Amino acid sequence: MKILSIGNSFSQDAQRYLHRLAKQDGENLTTVNLYIAGCDLRRHYLNILEDSVAYELQCNGESSGVRVSIKQALIGDEWDVITLQQASHLSGKSQTYSPYIEELAAYVKKYCPHAKIFIHQTWAYEDGSERLTNVAGYSSAKDMFVHIRDSYQKAEQAICADGVIPCGEVMLKALERGIKKVHRDTFHASLGIGRYLLALCWYKKLLGKDITKNSFNDFDESVTEEEKIIALATVNAVV
Repeated sequence: MKILSIGNSFSQDAQRYLHRLAKQDGENLTTVNLYIAGCDLRRHYLNILEDSVAYELQCNGESSGVRVSIKQALIGDEWDVITLQQASHLSGKSQTYSPYIEELAAYVKKYCPHAKIFIHQTWAYEDGSERLTNVAGYSSAKDMFVHIRDSYQKAEQAICADGVIPCGEVMLKALERGIKKVHRDTFHASLGIGRYLLALCWYKKLLGKDITKNSFNDFDESVTEEEKIIALATVNAVV
């Protein structure tokens, strides 16, 4: 399977371990992320209008040093899945999605008519952080997630997407189940358990594999056995 994300640092977090996690099961999975930090749907849309070579191409969780346009990436391979997402600080504000996500989806379908389009549901910021209240404008992580979930559901319907990858729900549920911290800077995923949760979520949603038998253990930051158990149970409960 070949996966392309038109995203930002949140899809970078999600893809960091995904290729290697799949490899642990003997799956040949290619993951490519089109990266601009903090990129929102409007900017993606403007970039397709200008055919802007504005993206750092990240392959299998690593930087390639290559810059591409969205069009170059779309026609550069035979993609099975293409993911779209809003920038995290706007993800709970459904009025910021249109007409940009519809235009992006149409552009994807023009050049990759056989690819499935999935919505990557981003996650809420850390409770108690200034970014949660001052940047995103929410009183709690749960409040932010409710708006995120509703906005992505509307986006899914608007473009007739093939599904939503429920990372926001997974991250919140993992905290409720006992993992103490899933963020590294109050908004990005932590380098260990946070990114592991995201990889498991994508892997199960897109490939439908039994994640409980996957022995992946090559983390950038230590993950305890207890955290692994909670992560696997959480993803299995949500996805």
